[in-house]
Amino acid sequence: MTRPVRYLEDFAPGMELEFGDRLVTAEEVVAFAREYDPQPFHLDEAAGKATHFGGLVASGWQTAGFMMRMLVDHMLSPQTSLGSPGLDELRWLKPVRPGDRLRVRVRIQEVKRSRSRPEMGTIRQTTEVLNQKDEVVMSTISIGMVRARAIPEISAG
Repeated sequence: MTRPVRYLEDFAPGMELEFGDRLVTAEEVVAFAREYDPQPFHLDEAAGKATHFGGLVASGWQTAGFMMRMLVDHMLSPQTSLGSPGLDELRWLKPVRPGDRLRVRVRIQEVKRSRSRPEMGTIRQTTEVLNQKDEVVMSTISIGMVRARAIPEISAG
């Protein structure tokens, strides 16, 4: 997969990106739950039906993993992505079910070059995971660290 190389200067407040198409399967929901989140409504359709979910649902942490994979595949550049100091907010708004098709929408809120490390900076973004009905199933506000293309000249004087 060819993805664009995006440096700090390639992001701007208000910029929107939308990408991805991830089909969620029952098998992967159960496999993830067995390993990482073994709650009954993530493991078994009948157990899920007995809850307010009304059926098998993916772990929110699995949904976060789906989001991260789509970010890596379509937005983050291996040459310029420098990780993240974390999330300011994470919300699971609707359950994700087997058969759902997920995609990601990113809105850049802020771009800042580091004063102490001008070869890099941060972007603050809102990321939404949407299903095939255009419903937002998860949202985050996060900060990403990104390599800059150019280091600004420091004037003498």
